[in-house]
Amino acid sequence: MTADFPLTLTISDRQSMDTELEAAVAAAKDHALAGKQHGILVTRHGVDTFTVALSDAVPFGLTREHQAW
Repeated sequence: MTADFPLTLTISDRQSMDTELEAAVAAAKDHALAGKQHGILVTRHGVDTFTVALSDAVPFGLTREHQAW
């Protein structure tokens, strides 16, 4: 999966949420490993909307979750 970050995901159901978030985080890990400078921040903006981003605020090698609502 090649992706530009941040990724914005709109999820239709629980099964899709798990699958789509796992794929987005895996893609973010690939990008983070290449640069070795960013961690991954998964932000929930609502019931069905998330962003997955590389973040200077998250130490390299870590994934953090945040709820913005």
